[in-house]
Amino acid sequence: MKDEQQARILRLSIGGMACAGCVGAVEQALKSVPGVTSVTVNFAEHTAEVRGDVSAAELVAAVSAAGYEALELRDAADEAEKAAAEEAHLRGLWRQAMVAGAIGFPLMLAGWLGLMPPLEGAGRVFWWLVAGLSLFVLWYAGGRFFTGAWKAFRNHNANMDTLVALGTGTAWAYSALVLVWPTLVPESARHLYFEAAAIIIALIDLGNALEARARGKTSEAIKRLMRLAPKTARVVREGREQDVPIEEVGIGETLRVRPGEKIPVDGVIIEGSTTVDESMLTGEPMPVKKSVGDEVVGGTLNKAGTFLMQARRVGADTALARIVELVRQAQNAKPAIGRLADRVASVFVPTVLIVAVLTCLAWYNFGPEPRISYMLVTTMSVLIIACPCALGLATPIAVMVGVGKAAEYGILIRNGEALQRASDLDVVVLDKTGTVTEGRPALTALEPAPGYDEPTLLRLAAALEQGSEHPLAEALLDAARERGMALPPLQAFAAVEGAGLRGRAAGHALLLGNHRLLAEHGIDPAELAAAAAGLAEAAQTPLFLAVDGRLAGLLAVSDPIKADACAAIGRLHAEGIRVVLLTGDIRATAEAVARAVGVDEVFAEVLPGEKAEQVAELQAAGHVVGMVGDGINDAPALARADVGFAIGTGTDVAMESADVTLMGGSLHGVADAIAISRATLRNIKQNLFGAFVYNVVGIPLAAGVLYPFGGPLLDPVIAGAAMALSSVTVVSNANRLRLFRPAGHPGARP
Repeated sequence: MKDEQQARILRLSIGGMACAGCVGAVEQALKSVPGVTSVTVNFAEHTAEVRGDVSAAELVAAVSAAGYEALELRDAADEAEKAAAEEAHLRGLWRQAMVAGAIGFPLMLAGWLGLMPPLEGAGRVFWWLVAGLSLFVLWYAGGRFFTGAWKAFRNHNANMDTLVALGTGTAWAYSALVLVWPTLVPESARHLYFEAAAIIIALIDLGNALEARARGKTSEAIKRLMRLAPKTARVVREGREQDVPIEEVGIGETLRVRPGEKIPVDGVIIEGSTTVDESMLTGEPMPVKKSVGDEVVGGTLNKAGTFLMQARRVGADTALARIVELVRQAQNAKPAIGRLADRVASVFVPTVLIVAVLTCLAWYNFGPEPRISYMLVTTMSVLIIACPCALGLATPIAVMVGVGKAAEYGILIRNGEALQRASDLDVVVLDKTGTVTEGRPALTALEPAPGYDEPTLLRLAAALEQGSEHPLAEALLDAARERGMALPPLQAFAAVEGAGLRGRAAGHALLLGNHRLLAEHGIDPAELAAAAAGLAEAAQTPLFLAVDGRLAGLLAVSDPIKADACAAIGRLHAEGIRVVLLTGDIRATAEAVARAVGVDEVFAEVLPGEKAEQVAELQAAGHVVGMVGDGINDAPALARADVGFAIGTGTDVAMESADVTLMGGSLHGVADAIAISRATLRNIKQNLFGAFVYNVVGIPLAAGVLYPFGGPLLDPVIAGAAMALSSVTVVSNANRLRLFRPAGHPGARP
């Protein structure tokens, strides 16, 4: 997995894909290129993402050889070119639909009203004019179907273009044959279908235009994120401030940011203070105070003050650029349910062609007179009504909207598997420090043993904590700094997993940790055990200090519970999810926190290496488990869980390792992610159900299975309208997700 993530990633814009069946052809062409390790083709976005040691030129050549068009998407300019091409294509579809409709609808209406002249005499001149107009429609408004069908045929494929070209082309050719040589067919079968061919093309073009317009809305999340990036920055060069394009900002440069401006790149404040709206990053609407030494993120909004900052990350390395890339990758990803749909779609068109041939033979051999007319109508209806587009769009269109909606809430979903699996979670395991609690512990109590005083106790404990990076260490060091203590140098430091620390400072052998650490060194903490128990029951973490083999005292550190933790856990319970607290802290403290927030079960005093084992035990019991942690010290458990949530950091490690990264610090993000996942999966299933039912019912109906029982035959024009509307329905249903709001979320997010 890591090798795949580290492989070079290339994005291509793919042209000429007519339906989901084309996805398989393009994927196969790209996979055949030496050096390619994985390929994902997104039919909804008409793009491909390729990983491997390969050049873009080789990939473009492979796609072209398969009968499609490709363009590498390298930067914003390429994306803009793709967007412009799609806009031009949409305008073309509208024009083609209007021209085809302007010719086809009057002819169809005249036919319904019985105003069409006979084939004999002067009427033939009229019909030759109709033949010419309908041929113009096939060329102008439907030419791409015939071109696409020919390319597919040359590459031994069949797609939606094949079906449309065969259906409308056969209708026009049969009508032309009757017009040129009427005696060739029985008098009862001398029907002309010129207007049907024109109106079918008009309806399909109209459906494609509506679908393309709706598809454009699905990528709104990406577009909004990209618009957050400012175009210019105010740099300080040689003592002068000047505005330059954002592309010209270099690492280490000094930038001026004024009130109301977007922060141009990632960096650190070197002068001044302000408040920053980071809602685009975290989804949290409350501005955050920033001062000298604090990091700021490009694209966030400076609210109150002016400040100078030093650029640390620019271009594609900024957090915003990486978030855009992660969202884009996730939108291209396919959950398992989507891969199933792709496999069905890959055999769909050949199956429809077989059904069309069988329909043709059945009506020709067993149908009533005029059997040739019946044969033509039913075969054409089968070819036209079949719609692999709806089937192919069902999954990717919903994934694109769902992942974009999650990004609006500060949730980065890395892949399609995580999106699908999160909807099945029935157990969520929470790390305590920094997840349920604030992760900013503070010293709350000092209890010296006889022979020691509070300053000595704190000074020695803080000296030992100089070697630790644990949040508890920061609490003791902050307390020592506040009291102005000078700490002695630390020697022979060692961390004892799951127990505490040992080392030497000020000429003493020191131990700091839980009762287990003292017991291992033969030290009895009974003298302060009652005080430790009382502190633990109050949700404070007690730490014993031993000096030269003797108990020296007790320190307590408290990490405040997040204000919204209880409400967020309540939302998980409302979704039928069992919540488990998993921590290395002592049981009494863990249970006190658990009581305060309402979790269902507590695993306490768990060593870091054992957290993954606890997750595995829950999975062995048949549960689908989500693990929520900080993405670094909980990495094994996050990796072991069915879905790993990295919360509240937005660090490089978290963004690269977790299935889901919650850019904010709130547990509401977990509930939001699960709610969005479930809504997206419901939408995918609705789309797939609609697409399958449409084809399962529509194709037999078009073949005329009801006719022998007194039922109607489906008019090819109605088949064309149904085919066009099926894709529009799927895309419109997916776009409903854009209006989704997770139930129970506190307040609306921007």
